Amino acid sequence: MAKQEDVFKKVISHAKEYGFIFPSSEIYDGLSAVYDYGQNGAELKNNIKQYWWKAMVQLNDNIVGIDSAIFMHPTIWKASGHVDAFNDPLIDNKDSKKRFRADVLLEDYCAKLEDKAQKEIEKAEKRFGDAFDKAQFESTNPRVLEYREKQSVILKRLARSLENNDLADVKALIEELEIADPDTGSKNWTDVRQFNLMFGTKLGAASENATDLYLRPETAQGIFVNFLNVQKTSRHKLPFGIAQIGKAFRNEIVARQFIFRMREFEQMEMQFFVPPGTELGYYEEWKQKRLNWHLALGLGRENYKFHDHEKLAHYANAAADIEFKFPFGFKELEGIHSRTDFDLSAHEKFSGRKLQYFDNERNENYTPFVVETSVGLDRLFLAIFSTCLKDEVLEDGSERTVLTLPPALAPVKAAILPLMKKDGLGEYGEKIFNDLKYDFNVIYEDKDSIGKRYRRQDAIGTPFCITVDHDSLTDHTVTLRDRDTMKQERVPVSDLRRIIDEKTNFRNLLSKI
Repeated sequence: MAKQEDVFKKVISHAKEYGFIFPSSEIYDGLSAVYDYGQNGAELKNNIKQYWWKAMVQLNDNIVGIDSAIFMHPTIWKASGHVDAFNDPLIDNKDSKKRFRADVLLEDYCAKLEDKAQKEIEKAEKRFGDAFDKAQFESTNPRVLEYREKQSVILKRLARSLENNDLADVKALIEELEIADPDTGSKNWTDVRQFNLMFGTKLGAASENATDLYLRPETAQGIFVNFLNVQKTSRHKLPFGIAQIGKAFRNEIVARQFIFRMREFEQMEMQFFVPPGTELGYYEEWKQKRLNWHLALGLGRENYKFHDHEKLAHYANAAADIEFKFPFGFKELEGIHSRTDFDLSAHEKFSGRKLQYFDNERNENYTPFVVETSVGLDRLFLAIFSTCLKDEVLEDGSERTVLTLPPALAPVKAAILPLMKKDGLGEYGEKIFNDLKYDFNVIYEDKDSIGKRYRRQDAIGTPFCITVDHDSLTDHTVTLRDRDTMKQERVPVSDLRRIIDEKTNFRNLLSKI
């Protein structure tokens, strides 16, 4: 655990030191669980958005994208169930005065049980070597079975209690398991109570005439209320999807773990509208498609797993999370939900407008069912950043910190580094910079030794360093250094655009999906 905490601290420190993420309003001592993306963070974030948008909208001829407003009519949130049901179970520790989500305390307890099971598996793997049959061991080892059975019992009881709003049983379960405040060890808990997560605001110039609004807690409703507008203007037949990237806001009880859980965050969502009765087939299809999209990033298959929901939301008939192994354990990265026809039917009821589709093949009108894919952009940023941040010991015994980002996502694609600014090297480097900047985000740097400049570029994940020396002025070649292999080769300046494009083009990622 201490090692995991150290890794996470390094991630947070590196993100700030190299211009990826800063605490918001830092000169005023910050604002809890709100962060700003710095110059490199903004570039990486935008590249992640591009990867998602290209894969979702550009590669699918039956998916289109929109950008709906953050402010929406307040009745939308009544129809969606957020006014009445968008709550988290809150519990306070009487001694430490700290506040926690009761369900997260129990989920963290179960995660520790899974860690124990994994340790048993790892010990057996070392003991038996190549002869080890992991599947057989997991299905027969008494300790592994005991840990996993206990997890299952706890999570099923938690799901049942939350579904029945039996908050007393949630507290009883915490006490039975002797779960303590993770910071102080105190087990002196208050009763569990529900806490609505929506931020309220007002619309209007005069307070007495202002309309009460909410900052949207999710982006999906902007898609649902525009379903007919998009369907009619795009002329798409079912099945078809509507994608969106946008900000959402939640007044989290416990906002923690850096950018993993924030009060202002971005979602990348797609709602796929399908004929009733076909939704579970499309649900399974999108589960695999979304996993393949993540795997194309090359972060390691072992870092992903599916978690099927025990407790379904009021709108769903199937739901699963793609969980990722963050420095603090496996946590939700993306949700795939079969939302039935709940949303469109609810908006029909509350608005009095028909939101139906006429199916020529079936010769009938119906309210479409929906399969949703929803990934947290900030969580995905953290998954990529924390996994790609590595400390390496080189052959000569020296060390370097390198951010092995997929080249298409790298904030800077190439750095132009003249050995020195004088003797015309600076001017030649600037000429290369000015030529490449129309196609790529490149930088020019001439301060410090070339070795220090290499290290700085490694630390922000730049795939290529281009070194200009005296020979460049006569033979028009430069030294091209690869971030991952650190191999250096002499290449003509005229080939730079092609070489950089071949490695950093989004095609490299998209073709792997």
